[in-house]
Amino acid sequence: MRFTVEVLVTLKPRLADPQGKAVESALPALGWTNVRGVRVGKHVRFEVESDDETSARAQVDEMAARLLSNPVIEDSRILEVREVQRT
Repeated sequence: MRFTVEVLVTLKPRLADPQGKAVESALPALGWTNVRGVRVGKHVRFEVESDDETSARAQVDEMAARLLSNPVIEDSRILEVREVQRT
């Protein structure tokens, strides 16, 4: 079975986010003065072959911990695991 997977990687809440701060600082110049607390992360999407959704999730958890994120400073979260429909 093939699954489409989406993973979100963000800095841990207590860490400074210079990229988020830069975006937040630029928004008022573009007319958005009502935005606060901007955090920037990575959105990773890919397909994985696996026997079932449970094993696909387990593989993705390991990928996120070992490659997609730095667990010391980042959190990762699986947003979606969806079976690819064959046509």
